[in-house]
Order: sequence, then C-alpha cells, then structure tokens
Amino acid sequence: MPTTAPAQTRRRGGSSARRDEDAPIIPILARKVREVEAKAQRGKLGPTNRVKFQVIAFLVREERARVKADDQLAAGTRAELLKRLDGVATILAKTAARDTSLIQLLEVDQATSPVAKRMRRDWLLESGAELAPDELIITDVAPVTIQSVPAALAERQVVPPQIEARREYHPFLAPDLTLRQPVATPRRRLDGWELMGPLYKAFESGAGGGAASMELPPVPEFDRVSPKGLEVMPHQSRFLEEVRLGHRSFLLADEPGLGKTAQSVLAASLANAYPLLAVVPNVVKMNWAREVERWTPQRRATVIQGDGENIDAFADVFIVNYEVLDRHLSWLSSIGLKGIVVDEAHFIKNLSSQRSRNVLSLATQLREQTRDPLMLALTGTPLINDVEDFDAIWRFLGWTNGEKPGPALMDKLDATGLTPADKAFYPEAREAVISMGIVRRKKKDVAADLPDKLIADLPVELDDEFGRSIREAERELADRLAAKYRRIIEARGDRVLIGEVDEDIVRLVAEGELEESKASGAGGDNVFTMVRKIGQAKAGLAADYAVQLQRSVGKVVFFAKHIDVMDTAEAAFAAAGLRTVSIRGEQSTPARQEAIDAFNNDPDVAIAVCSLTAAGVGLNMQVASNVVLAELSWTAAEQTQAIDRVHRIGQEEPVTAWRIIAAHTVDAKIAELIDSKQGLAARALDGEAVDPASSDSVQLSALKHLLRQALGAE
Repeated sequence: MPTTAPAQTRRRGGSSARRDEDAPIIPILARKVREVEAKAQRGKLGPTNRVKFQVIAFLVREERARVKADDQLAAGTRAELLKRLDGVATILAKTAARDTSLIQLLEVDQATSPVAKRMRRDWLLESGAELAPDELIITDVAPVTIQSVPAALAERQVVPPQIEARREYHPFLAPDLTLRQPVATPRRRLDGWELMGPLYKAFESGAGGGAASMELPPVPEFDRVSPKGLEVMPHQSRFLEEVRLGHRSFLLADEPGLGKTAQSVLAASLANAYPLLAVVPNVVKMNWAREVERWTPQRRATVIQGDGENIDAFADVFIVNYEVLDRHLSWLSSIGLKGIVVDEAHFIKNLSSQRSRNVLSLATQLREQTRDPLMLALTGTPLINDVEDFDAIWRFLGWTNGEKPGPALMDKLDATGLTPADKAFYPEAREAVISMGIVRRKKKDVAADLPDKLIADLPVELDDEFGRSIREAERELADRLAAKYRRIIEARGDRVLIGEVDEDIVRLVAEGELEESKASGAGGDNVFTMVRKIGQAKAGLAADYAVQLQRSVGKVVFFAKHIDVMDTAEAAFAAAGLRTVSIRGEQSTPARQEAIDAFNNDPDVAIAVCSLTAAGVGLNMQVASNVVLAELSWTAAEQTQAIDRVHRIGQEEPVTAWRIIAAHTVDAKIAELIDSKQGLAARALDGEAVDPASSDSVQLSALKHLLRQALGAE
C-alpha cells in the first residue's frame, strides 16, 4: 500500500473538536481501535472489523514514521504523539492476544486489498489529509470466480444413474447468450467509497428504526395460487403477490410457524423456477417434500439421500441437506436450475465452511447461466452473533460480492445522493438493502391470520442403521400378526384373500397382541418397545430442530416421554451452548418450581426439557409460544395437556406445537390416530361437527393398522 502524501501536502482540519492540530488521524485511530476491541471482547470480530484491525496497524506505523521525521514538531509534542500511538498499538496487541488469528494481519504488506485501501483513504480524508491522485482512485481487483466443484471435492462427486437418463433426454440446455455479453457499467458517484462497513453499521444501529421488512403489495382480491381445498393466509399472499409482480430475490425472515416453506413452494410455481433446488437441514427434508406435494400437487419433488441412488431425476424440485450437498455439486450445476432456496440460511454464515462454499458456488453458477433466477434465503435468525452474519446471505442473493454492493444495490445507494460521510446516509442505506427483498413478519404482527393453537407435523427420515432396524422390526411384527390372522382363517376353513379382511378377526388378533405386549413390558419386539425405539431414533433430530427453533423464536418447551430421550436432548442443547432446565417425575416440588421459575424469568434459560407425563399438567410456561413434541403420547389428552402448558391465559402469541414424526413407520399412523381422538373429544364435548372416531385405544388401532397393511388391505 502506498504511503500517505508527505507532511507538507497535508491540509490541517478546522477547529472541530475531534481533530488534533498536529496529528488529526490519531483521534480517529483511537476511536476505531476501541470499536474493534469491543467487538473482539464480545467474540464478534467479523470480516469488516478484521480489515479495520489491518488498517489501524498500518496507519499507526505510517503515522509513527511521520511524527519521528517531522522536525517542525517540538520534542514534547513529538513525545506526546508517540505515546498516544503507543496506546493504540497496545490495544491492538491485547486484541491480537485475545484472537491470535489477528497476529498475521500485523504484517507490513497485509492491508493491500481494495477494501483496506478505501478504508484507509476515507479515514485520512476524514482527518483532513490531502492525498495524491493515485491514492484517491482505487480500482477493484477482478472478482474471483467460484468453481462449481472445488478441486478438493472433485473426487467425491457422484452422478446418479437416473441423472444420466435425464441428460440423454435433454442433451442440450439452451444458453442465455445475453448473459455473456459485456455490460457497460457507468461510473457511479459512490464507486470510490468503502460501503460494506457502512451498510453493516446501518443495520447494527437500526438506522431509521422500524422493522427490517420491505413494503409488500396489499392482499390481492383473489387467491390465484392455492390448490383446491387450501388457502394461503393474508401475510403469505402479500409476499406471493410481490413474486407475481416480478421480484426474484428475498431474505424471507418470517418467524417459525408463519409458513416460509409454503411461501417458497408457491413462489417457485409463480416464477416457474423449475428445476428448483432446496438446500435444507436434514430434519426438514421430508417436510419439504410433503409441502411441495401439498401446495403444488402438479409438481414432483425428490429427496436426495446419500449418493442419490433412488432419486427421481425428472423431478421439478430437488431437496438435499447440507451434509450431502458436496458430492452432488457437479450434476446439480448441469441440469439447468432456475432457482435455489436455502432453508435455515444462517447455516452458511461462516464463509470458510465447506457448506457455505458449496451453496455460494452453486448460486454463482446459477446467476451465470440464468437471467433473474429465483433466489430465496429462509431464516428466522439471519443474525446470530454479528451484523456481518448478513455477509454470506447477501452474497448468495447476489446483493453484494463481499467487498462491495452489486449493481442493483449500488444503483439504489447512488440514488440517495448521499455518502457515508453524511449521517442521513445510514437510514437510506438500510432502506435500500431492505428494498432488495428483506421480508420479516413476527407471529404477533399477523396474529389475526393465525389459529390460536397450531399443531405442525415435521416428518423425518430415519435413514441410519438404527432407523433401518426399526423398520425391519415393524415388518416382523406385522408379519407375525398376519401369520396369526391366516392361521385363524385357515382353521375356520376359509381362504385368505389378498386385500380382503375379516374385521372381527383383525380385532381379535390385535387385542391378543396388545395383551401379550402389556404382559411382556419391555421384553421382546412389541408395539410399546417399537415406539420407544422410534423415540430414541428421533431424539437427535428433534433436539437439532429445537436448537434451530430456539435461535429464531427464543424460549422453547421440549417434551419427551422417556428419560433417555430427554438425556440425549439435554446433551445436544449443552453442546450447542444453550442453557436448559429439566422437569422430570422424580423431582421434588421445590426443585420443580425452581426450574419453572428459572425458565419463565431468566432470559438466559433457553429450553425447558420436560417429561410428557410428569410436566403435562399443572405448569404455567406461557413465556414460550413454541413447543417441540419429540415423542408421541398414546392419548390425545396427554398431548393437549402438554401443549396447554404454554397455550393458556396470559399467552399473547399464537402457539405452535411441532410434532416430530418418523416417516414410513407406525409413528405416522399414531399421529393420525391421536388427531382422530381429538376430533372425537371435539364432537362429544364441544358439539363440533367432525367425523366420528373409533373408540379403540391408539395402541389397538395401531396394531390393527399394521395387520391390515400386512394383509394388503391398507
């Protein structure tokens, strides 16, 4: 980096109190180093503050050399200035000791990036320095093109056989040649300014106030997007109307429970953004597939598991979790994607992580191949540690490239007529970014749209060895029931007909199995031990979802039926750095009340881990409005009582209960049966017009279901 102009070219500043007559840059360095120190103390030293650290170190060395060489300074003045520079250097050293990765930034040649050069120039201009022309004009280096498949991952790439068939069916993807034509970029007034730091500052200070949510169109008169039998809520329809009008990039930061997945699925339909890629956490993959089928039944979704052996290559929506994306980069970048949705987008905030690199490389290639693709970043918590958590999300959306705003955002900033030197710039800059597509609604803001209590099912795939063993045990139980049924039919002299069953014998076999299961308890494979194993298999996934949920909405109540599931969850929460309280059956009354009080009153207690049976009654936890049901109860009443720990008088927000359901197991049938029992209660007690439900217990009904399934009748 070139040094500043000689001392004689400097123009002293006016009488402003923040300038020093002999070394006006020193007060600026002192202020900036305190900002960096404060961030480091809170563990929030992001990219912009690391650049600040570099520039401060460089200017301290530069100013020290200037002061020593200035023979016009009195000895006492020189000593005072050097002492003040030593004070700045001392803070730099202490900060580097706190974060040792900063030490390498103290090297003489470190502060040479365009961002660092612009920051140094702006500080010197603020101090009143007069700079040489070559220091005023700073050109950007050409952006580095991110390879769709990094060299380190090339050997890991897989191409499912079905994808080869798709390629043969569509051997050529028509290129959009207009994307390759050079576009003349006009010179902008703000081209010379460092803008990323001011943009982050605008959000950190909440410049201008108000919610960070763009203005959306009013609710359309007609619902043009919902399939028959479904209806979008007003807040969803306003977002979708914006998509229909042509907007294509959004940070959708609605709170959980407001239907971000449904909005994304319908947005893809409105934008015709197929094939669409959805990159999601493992725990919600199955739910994404279900939502695609539900809201866009004319479209096909496929979930990518492992190496993708069983995917539908001709699907419209490809759903993949972060953990396996790395091996599918090659073929995903070759099938002509028209849109990408990143769910829980805060997962990519660490730009050095492989999952962030994977997502950004696909996004970069998509923008090179497709004009105006649909880009959606979904997260209730875009900021976790620092405003610079926005960095990766803004890059994914194409709003910035990390060093400067993209063309569209730059045009909006330029249109303000302001610069970062103007205080009025910050609210205008914040509004400019928001207008790029930030949409943020809270439950309380749209409470009138929502039911006061909602049960949302999240199906999860148990695709590990434990899950496979559960499904095998379920098949063995069903086969055992079917064998008993056939023996009775044959002893009676009748023929067993595929798809036809004698309901009396189905009941007889199921009742016999239930009695044997109750007698054997935890011994052998029966419906009780199977459901317990399913709960154990879901424990980690349920805990992962609760962690994500807590980061979005604050306090969460986590219910489980068995102690080992609670133990697994508590270990996961501790590993995530979350404080919890536990409410279990063996607790004394004072200990239980202490835990409840801590959850309700201590802002640092994030999750209450509760026994479904021990904590289902008599507790008041309405400080939370979100419940995770990691295991299902055998009774609808038990589930209702658990949810009503937060859905009670004093609750100011709609309550959402998230049921974690093991897909393709008896767990899904049990959830259905519980819901039918709730319908029975509504009919019998509240006079609601619902279909009558069987009076059989959930256990008996589940066994009858397994038997009918084995006999081909369901």
